[in-house]
Amino acid sequence: MVYIMKKARTTYSVAFKHDAANLVLDKGYTIQEACNAVGVGYTAMSRCRT
Repeated sequence: MVYIMKKARTTYSVAFKHDAANLVLDKGYTIQEACNAVGVGYTAMSRCRT
């Protein structure tokens, strides 16, 4: 029998989400550039809701 351990979903603080969003809104980064800068995937960035 094989057991698969699921990786816990990382949660991000509101301040982190604001900083990441400001890279796109204020600094002119593309979404992908902002993702690379803060070290998160595109999907995680697109799911950020505050």
